Amino acid sequence: MFLEQPKHKKPLKGWIEVVCGSMFSGKTEELIRRLKRARIARQNVMIFKPQTDKRYDETKVVSHDDNRIPSTPVANAKEILNLVKEVDVIGIDEAQFFGQDLIEVSEKLANNGVRVIIAGLDLDFLGKPFGPMPNLLAVAEYITKVHAICISCGDLAHNSYRTVEDEKLIVLGEKESYLPLCRDCFNRETNPEKK
Repeated sequence: MFLEQPKHKKPLKGWIEVVCGSMFSGKTEELIRRLKRARIARQNVMIFKPQTDKRYDETKVVSHDDNRIPSTPVANAKEILNLVKEVDVIGIDEAQFFGQDLIEVSEKLANNGVRVIIAGLDLDFLGKPFGPMPNLLAVAEYITKVHAICISCGDLAHNSYRTVEDEKLIVLGEKESYLPLCRDCFNRETNPEKK
């Protein structure tokens, strides 16, 4: 005897994907690639970014290679739930700038059958886990860690070394403010006695 399957308008098949790494590692590039493929598959896609990130464009998600995709800037993660309607895929860039609410929002979306693709820095400029990222990595079904190239030695880099004097956790910047470094080069730069 077979059990009858419940009938849904669309099959519940949501999950969470996280693309993480240092600055200049291609996180946003990978996010944009996945979202464009979802659109090619005729899926309904929505993209969000934090309102505070206006480095390249006020409304578009933009990679360092200048690939662009329209997005909706939001003040906080809970705002995403109010804006989502009939969507198959959600993209969220610069996830580290959202609060811990992003975990609950992402899980709620995934539990409702939405594919949630999140990109963000996993480590801050001190080399410590950044914002909601550690918890997002814990609840994600799929994790992709991308790497930059260490500007000092050429190895794989996974740290974002801040080159400007500022103790604030969040300092928006680009190549003028950050360099990708491997573990050894980062440790030498952040611990002067090891130089």
